[in-house]
Formats: sequence, structure tokens, C-alpha cells
Amino acid sequence: MAQVEATTERVVAADREKVFDTLADYSGARERLLPEHFSEYEVREGGDGEGTLVHWKLQATSKRIRDCLLEVTEPTDGQLVEKDRNSSMVTTWTVTPAGEGRSRVVVTTTWTGAGGIGGFFEKTFAPKGLGRIYDAMLAKLAAEVEK
Repeated sequence: MAQVEATTERVVAADREKVFDTLADYSGARERLLPEHFSEYEVREGGDGEGTLVHWKLQATSKRIRDCLLEVTEPTDGQLVEKDRNSSMVTTWTVTPAGEGRSRVVVTTTWTGAGGIGGFFEKTFAPKGLGRIYDAMLAKLAAEVEK
């Protein structure tokens, strides 16, 4: 079984604090940022960054649906980490300054992939699919913070 990683990023026209606060707002803004691949969104504890416990289903393909229960931590300034209690999946959001009034948002998801031929296809195609999902989410984030 191999580690699988999907990474995407976007520069948005808003300061780092505003972008980070929007991403960390699980009880408000975060649900609005989710594309149609996400369903059954529910904040179960907290709702603002560190200490949040949030649930959703992620439909990566027509046949692949993950039931996610995520614990949110903030290990460093400008970083949110979502660890799924139901799998090995970990998503890290990193927000850094990218010039005057701009921020770079990098989202990286890692998980332990399947072995064998299934693992080969997962490692080949899953990062691209997840990248498209997060690209859509980052576009919604940009629209939200650039108002």
C-alpha cells in the first residue's frame, strides 16, 4: 500500500487572515464553499477551527463515496489540518501571504492507497479527481473572500 497525495493551490485577492478565518468557519462559510461532491454536512463539535469535529460525505466518483468524520487542528499559524477518523485521509490547508492583499492557499490531501493494480489506478487517477474537486472549492473560496 502506497501513500497517495493530491495537492492544488490558488492565489486569492484577500489578506491571509480573512482567507484563513473563512476556511476555519465550519459553522458558517465552510459549508457554502463545498462543491456538489460533498453532502450530509454537519458540525458536531466546535465550529471555528481548532477543536471542530465535522462530518460530510465526499463523492469523488459515481462509485466512490467516503463517509468522513474530521477532527480539525491548527498545528501552526495559517494551517488547518482535517484528520478523518474513518480512514487514513488527512487534508492540510495552508494559507500564506502572497503580496499586498493577496494570499496563497495550498490544500494537500494524503491517504494510504490500495495495493496491487487497484492501488496503481488509485495513485494515478485519484489525485487528479480530488484536485478538480478542490479547485472548485478554491474558486468558491475566492468568490467568498474577494467580495
